[in-house]
Amino acid sequence: MPEGIDLGLSGLASGFDWRTLVDQLTDVDRAPQRRLLVEQNTLDQRKNAYGSIATQLGVLRNRIAALKEATSFDARSVGVSDATAASAVSSETTPVGNYAFAISQLATASVQPGSVNTGRALNATNDVSQLTLGDAASATPIRAGTITVNGRQVTLATTDTLQEAFEKIRTATSGDVTASYDATTDTISLAKASPGEITLGSAADTSNFLTASKLGNNGTGSVTSSSALGAIKTSGPLTGANFATAINDGGAGLFRINGVDITFDADADSVSDLVSRINNSSAGVTATYDSVSDRFSLTNKVTGDLGVALEDVSGNFLAATGLGAGTLQRGKDLLYTMNGGGQLSSHSNTISQESAGVAGLSVAALKEGASVTVKVSADTDKIKTAITDFITEYNKAQSLIDSNTASTTDAKGKVTAGTLAAESDASNMASGLRRLVTAQLSGLSGTLKQLASLGISSNGKDNTLAVADDDALDAALETNLSGVKDLFTNSTTGLAVQLDNYLEKAIGEEGSIVAKQDNLTDQSTDIDTQISDQERLVQSHRSQLITSFLAMETAQQRMNQQVAYLNQRFGGS
Repeated sequence: MPEGIDLGLSGLASGFDWRTLVDQLTDVDRAPQRRLLVEQNTLDQRKNAYGSIATQLGVLRNRIAALKEATSFDARSVGVSDATAASAVSSETTPVGNYAFAISQLATASVQPGSVNTGRALNATNDVSQLTLGDAASATPIRAGTITVNGRQVTLATTDTLQEAFEKIRTATSGDVTASYDATTDTISLAKASPGEITLGSAADTSNFLTASKLGNNGTGSVTSSSALGAIKTSGPLTGANFATAINDGGAGLFRINGVDITFDADADSVSDLVSRINNSSAGVTATYDSVSDRFSLTNKVTGDLGVALEDVSGNFLAATGLGAGTLQRGKDLLYTMNGGGQLSSHSNTISQESAGVAGLSVAALKEGASVTVKVSADTDKIKTAITDFITEYNKAQSLIDSNTASTTDAKGKVTAGTLAAESDASNMASGLRRLVTAQLSGLSGTLKQLASLGISSNGKDNTLAVADDDALDAALETNLSGVKDLFTNSTTGLAVQLDNYLEKAIGEEGSIVAKQDNLTDQSTDIDTQISDQERLVQSHRSQLITSFLAMETAQQRMNQQVAYLNQRFGGS
C-alpha cells in the first residue's frame, strides 16, 4: 500500500461516500432519543407550571397569614380633635373609645445653674497698661480693626494694651472722650467732657472692641459696660481658663453628676473638653457655659420635677464653676385630667399607659391649657384591605391553575391542551380551594358563617371570587367585627386557618405539589440516563460501521494495487 494514503477518507479507494451513509444511519439510531427529549421537555414544562402555581400559592398563603392572626382584626385607628394640642398613637390592645384630656401644665426640664461671674476680672487693678487686648479674658476675643467713637475712627491692634486703646480713643476725640477701667466692678467706662451724648459705632467698624467691652449707646455723655467683662476661656488648660476660683484636680480630678463619674486633668483638659465629656456621658444632663452672663449650667435631658445630684470627689471643678453653689430651678411635671377625672401627672409630655392606665395608648401633649379628645376606633380600612388582598391573590392562583389546565381551540378548530390538562393534582387543587372559600363553616358562634355573608361570592363562571356587595362587607366590619374575626381566625374551623392548613399540605416541605415536582425531576433525570445509555449504543454501532467500511476500503485498495501491477506487467493487454 503506497505511503501517505488515508483510507479513513470516505471512498478514497472504493469511490463510495460511506461516511455520509454512516451519519444517516447514526441519525436513524437516535430516533428513540429524540422521542425521549420530547417527553423530557413535556415533563420539564409540567414541573415549571407546578413551580409557578406553588409560587403564587405561597403569595396567597402570606395574605391568608394576615387573616389567620387574631391581632390583625385588632388594628386601631386614632383621631385627635386638635392636632395642635396633641398627637396620639395606639396599639392593638387599646380599648376602642373616646378619651378626653385637659392639659393644665406642660412638663419642663430642671436646671442647675452655677453662680454668675465665674470668671476672674479682666485685671486685678485699675492699671491696665500691661493688659494686651489679645490676652484679655473677655467673653468674646477682641479682634483687631477699627471702631468709631463720636464719629472719629480709632484703629486698634490686638497687641495694644487696654490703656493704649483708651489713649487712642482720647486722641481721636481730641480729649473729649476719656476711658477708664474699674477693677472692682470689672467694667470699662467712657465719659464725655463737653455737653452732649456719646455716640458709639458705625457700619464700617471692623473691630468688635465695643461689643466685647459691652459698651452701647444710651443717649447720655457717660457709658459703662453693661456687666462684668471677665469671662472663662473655653480653650486651653483649665489652670489658665481665668476662673475666679482657681481650679485644681487633686492629682486625679473626679466629680459626679447623678452618680456618673467624670474625670479631668486640670493641666490638659479645657472647659470645652469637660463640657463635651459631661454631655456625652450617661449623666443625663446638658452642660453649657454662657459667656455673656459668665455662668455654667446643667439642664436635665429629660423633663419633669427631677433633681440633679452633684459631688466633687477629687479636685474642685464643681465648686470653681459655681455649679455646686447654685439653687436648682425645678422642672415641671405634665399635669392633666382624663375624662373629667382627678389630676394625673407625668414627668414627660407623653401621656403613657403607665400614667393614664389605658393599654397601648400614647398621647404627646403639645399645648398648655388645651382640651383635646382622642378617638380610638377599629381600623376597618386596614382589615378590609387585608381581605381584598386575599381575594386578589386567590383569584391569581385560580387563574394560573386554569391557564395551565384548560384546553384552547383556535380559529381552525385545532385544540391545544394546557400544560397540566391531564394532571388531576392541579385540577383538584383548584376545586379544593373553591370548596373551602364557598362552604358554610361549622362551629362558629356568630351569624357570619361563610364569605357570602360578607358580600363575597363566586362569579358563577370560574373559581374566582369577587366582592359582590361592598356595603355588606363594610356593614359587617363596622357592626360585627368580632364575627368577621371569628369567621377567619377560629382556631378550629376559621376560613384562614383551614386554608392555611390546606396550603401547607400542598406547598409545605412535604406538600403534594412539592412531591409532584420531585417526581417530575426524577423522571426527567431518568430520561437523561436513558439517553446517555442509548447514545453509548449508537456510538458503538457507529464505530462498528466505520470499522467495516475501513476494512472494505483496505480490501479495495489491495485489489486496485493488484490490477495496477498486472497492467504494468502485461502491458495492459
